[in-house]
Amino acid sequence: MTLPVLRAARRSDAAELAVLVEIASHGFATWLWHTAVRRGERDTALEQGRARMRMDDEPGAWRDAMLAEWSGEIAGVAIGYDLDDGVREIAASHPVIKPLLDLQVRVIGSRFIDSLAVYRDHRGKGIGRALIADQIGKAGGRQVSLITESHNHTALALYAASGFAEKARLPAVPLFEDLKRHDWVLLARDRT
Repeated sequence: MTLPVLRAARRSDAAELAVLVEIASHGFATWLWHTAVRRGERDTALEQGRARMRMDDEPGAWRDAMLAEWSGEIAGVAIGYDLDDGVREIAASHPVIKPLLDLQVRVIGSRFIDSLAVYRDHRGKGIGRALIADQIGKAGGRQVSLITESHNHTALALYAASGFAEKARLPAVPLFEDLKRHDWVLLARDRT
């Protein structure tokens, strides 16, 4: 059985990380990053995502990313970090972000998986499971948590199979009027 090769991301992987974060977020990251385009700081949202992923001291950037490679190419990513009390100090810059912050406050002290994505042509190979197992290992026996969309049934099944259970949910504030309504679901895998 072939297994993915996991490696720590490098700063030079930032563009690939931005694409994978965009996949993980189903468009939410692009919406966030587009603010820099409106301010005239970047030409595209993806350029802002690359810049964001290149940051050295920002949670959720390249230093927190573990890449999975398959046959020598990047196939997926998990971005995780220890969620500390600082999340209480983050002001929601838009109402869309508030429910996410409110859910994160409930799992302060956990290992938080900010993003998990596998390119479509690499799904079904155990890459997502390997990346989750890596994040569980990095938790050192502490709780591991994440937030996903209530309609993302594939992700919910993967997380349930990895020992995660729902801890809370809040209605998502839609980015646009015609978007499918959903809840943000906080999942956690308790201490092992």
